[in-house]
Amino acid sequence: MDMIRLVDVLKTYHLGEVDVPVLKGITLTIERGEMVALMGASGSGKSTLMNILGCLDRPTSGQYWLDGEEVSKLDNDGRALVRNRKIGFVFQSFNLLPRTSALEQVMMPLSYTNTSLSTRECKERARTLLKRVGLESRMDHEPSQLSGGQQQRVAIARSLVNQPPLLFADEPTGNLDSRTSKEILRMFQELNAEQGITIILVTHDAGVGSYAKRIIRIHDGLIADGAYTGQPEQQVSIAPRPQVSLLGDPQSCSASQ
Repeated sequence: MDMIRLVDVLKTYHLGEVDVPVLKGITLTIERGEMVALMGASGSGKSTLMNILGCLDRPTSGQYWLDGEEVSKLDNDGRALVRNRKIGFVFQSFNLLPRTSALEQVMMPLSYTNTSLSTRECKERARTLLKRVGLESRMDHEPSQLSGGQQQRVAIARSLVNQPPLLFADEPTGNLDSRTSKEILRMFQELNAEQGITIILVTHDAGVGSYAKRIIRIHDGLIADGAYTGQPEQQVSIAPRPQVSLLGDPQSCSASQ
């Protein structure tokens, strides 16, 4: 089943009296459960494409189906609802709040969804995710008390707390050293393999792209040479681990105890 389907998507920005075409007719399909790298140089249009795929913006024309729902014509509020239900984001800069514990950071997105979980259940879900990313001993730590890799792990746990079927990672290793970068990228591979989450790595780095199973290159607002499947250079062996469900029945958090 398609997670993403674009048909002839164009995006043009209007700068005064000048029209600047950025996306010039993108047709693209990404299946549920794929791990894809969206690659392109600065100015290629990949960030604009990510913003449309992530429902942060909408195309000037064309059609976009996300998980079977046509979303290209939704207004800001409609796109926000789709993001809350279906999309998680991980960014290069982590985007964590200062003086806020890792546990509170991960719980925060639950407050933006319709409420049905108690505070205790919200904390339990956040604890489960922080344990999943290896931070069970850092749950009460603030960003200033965490390394860059640990901060990115908090950001990954936060992106998963609403149990989205789709995760975007925008240059997720840009602020990390090479060893930590490999750990984070292997974690994405594990999440994709174990949980079936569709993951899109947005990057200009071929080393990062090599961790995906499929590479989509964008050049001058168009898919360059089509989308193709490649063999990832970096493989990860998924060691057996206790089963921790991150994708149970979608629920959200209330302030009730």
